[in-house]
Amino acid sequence: MNPEATIPGLFDLTGKTALISGAGGWLGSAMSRALAEAGANVITTSRDADRAREAAAALPVVGAQTHHGVALDHLDEGSIESGFAAALACTGRIDILINNGHAANGSDLTTVTADEFTRSLANATGYFLLARKVHDHAVSRGGGASIVMIGSMYGVVGSYPDAYEGAVAASPVAYHALKGGIVHMTRHLAVYWAKEGIRVNCLSPGPFPGPAANPIMVERLTAKSPMGRMGHPDELKGAVVFLASEASSYVTGQNLLVDGGWTAW
Repeated sequence: MNPEATIPGLFDLTGKTALISGAGGWLGSAMSRALAEAGANVITTSRDADRAREAAAALPVVGAQTHHGVALDHLDEGSIESGFAAALACTGRIDILINNGHAANGSDLTTVTADEFTRSLANATGYFLLARKVHDHAVSRGGGASIVMIGSMYGVVGSYPDAYEGAVAASPVAYHALKGGIVHMTRHLAVYWAKEGIRVNCLSPGPFPGPAANPIMVERLTAKSPMGRMGHPDELKGAVVFLASEASSYVTGQNLLVDGGWTAW
């Protein structure tokens, strides 16, 4: 029998390479740091090449770690092809994908146009295409991979209209449709790819408003939370390392909600 795995070893990403899209954002930057702190070589991507490189340069480096920034627009199939090839050229392999990039649209159900709605759903197309690239690469090199989709509590539950009314537009209907689709796509890919050693899970944050969020909305959301507060980006770090690492080696097709109890009501 193999020796029992230890907790430090299970969460250790040393020698692994992680690709994370949307790495310079409010939540993406925290998750990028988590991967680096766990020992991974991190490839940060953004639609803007300079922003991708800045995100990589800001990451901690321990020992032989190397981090790289690559331009990749997950709404553009050609950019996914070229960006993934550039990422592979940096390190020669990719073991972990964090599908975090998001092209936002704030139009609510009263104003969203057909084109805006369709463009929002294209985020899911990009997630799938990038996940398939990682799957095909992992199979070709004869190794496994961990793919983490970033969903949302709003892929599981509806929003409270009174949390937004009179302060900001309603939570975008296209966003809810998108995130619900990502949660279910996770399950679908997981069962098809499990026997090839490719795990696919979803990490769904609850309310993590950024600095620019409307304070009235934040106050109302806080009142809806069982914990009575909003999430801090570093509270996603443990969850993303868990799903990326061998600590979750027997976990696939799951949606891990980090929401302060929001969906427990």
